[in-house]
Amino acid sequence: MYRVSAYCEIRSPPHTIDPTNFDPTRTPPMNPALKKLRFSVKPLPVEGSRPVELARTMAVHPLTYQELPYDPEYSLYAGRLTPEKMSNATPDEMYWKARQEIIFRHTGEHPYEIAGPDALKLLQRIFPRDVSRVKTGRCSYQFACYEDGCMITDGLLLRVADDRFWFAQADGDLLSWYRAHAIGLDVKISDPEVWVSQIQGPRSMELLADLLDRPMPDPWRYFDWVEVRMAGQDVIISRTGFTNELGWEIYFRPENDIEMLGDLILREGTKKGMILTATPGFRCRRIEAGLLSAGQDFTSETTPFSVGLGKFIDFECGDFIGRDALLSADRTSRTYGMRVVGGTAVRGSTLKQDGQAIGRVTSSTWSPYQVCGVAIVHLNGNDIGVGAIVEVDGTDGGTHLAELCALPMYDPKGEIVRGISTTVPNGPEPWAGIAKDRASETA
Repeated sequence: MYRVSAYCEIRSPPHTIDPTNFDPTRTPPMNPALKKLRFSVKPLPVEGSRPVELARTMAVHPLTYQELPYDPEYSLYAGRLTPEKMSNATPDEMYWKARQEIIFRHTGEHPYEIAGPDALKLLQRIFPRDVSRVKTGRCSYQFACYEDGCMITDGLLLRVADDRFWFAQADGDLLSWYRAHAIGLDVKISDPEVWVSQIQGPRSMELLADLLDRPMPDPWRYFDWVEVRMAGQDVIISRTGFTNELGWEIYFRPENDIEMLGDLILREGTKKGMILTATPGFRCRRIEAGLLSAGQDFTSETTPFSVGLGKFIDFECGDFIGRDALLSADRTSRTYGMRVVGGTAVRGSTLKQDGQAIGRVTSSTWSPYQVCGVAIVHLNGNDIGVGAIVEVDGTDGGTHLAELCALPMYDPKGEIVRGISTTVPNGPEPWAGIAKDRASETA
């Protein structure tokens, strides 16, 4: 038996904030001791008959036991634990498994159910994208905004029936938001106790075909969901994921024998090279694909327009929350990709040009494919864009040149995730870097 516990907890000295010189987007001062620490949640054996338990705020995926042999570490995500680190493979190995073979990841995504005669009416109020166009059997990317047009969180909406929806949300609190705006509506908001796992990579559909009791779904389009028969059980799967590789997700319901199904997927997948992965299994790929992470790449201080999500706003679908603010908002995107020369960027307000701070690095890692640091950045202004040469603080303590680029960094039409492109990379295709005559622009 295991309990979960915070791996490290340190309180920094209090800092005094000058309200006349306070910038909410600026990285706050940090005690030097904290810069040398990482914070994690670890599973620990239960001790005695009165264990210390934090389970009320840390819900555990039913298949977490599969990860325990690999010294896992977790973070809290949408009220659930999600694996951040495991010892079974390096980050580079996890990346290549996703790109060349297949990975299995148990997520912290949290589906909530919105059902009843006024379910659609509530969701049209919550989301700025027209929910009425989502047919039963289809999924839709959605996000919610505050009244000021800034973002709460995002996720995947499944129309399970005409008057019943699941929204598998990313990190953040939407449950209270649903309830606050459901007053006077005939709608029930509940937790269906559904858990999501992802199977991603070029061999993912091959594995699915082997697992099903019947032939593959037909049609089976990107963003479809369907109920299938697997090992004698009815399970819901969707053609979605968070890697922009070919893949599918499975929604384990309370009536499913989750352990039997999970062990079956792992056992059969292992025969095709599949491994369990943590966050490093998709972080680089989703950065390269321009898939934004809630709380990092967008926050309660950014509008959908400023982070490049304006195309998902439908002003004709009704009076959704934040509509008035978004109608008058600046519609320029200030979010870009970035490639770093010879290192990995430090997250935070570490972007500079001509010695001046120009923005934030919101997500960052190393790309084994492009053989350079890759990042998602959010600029303070609109005066520079794709192709701009900037400087950024590196995780090695140095300063590195970097170049802003469009997102996604490759496969702009999304042909990999749709199964149109079946070319599997044999190995790295290094970024050419910054031309010498352009590198001098920052001098």
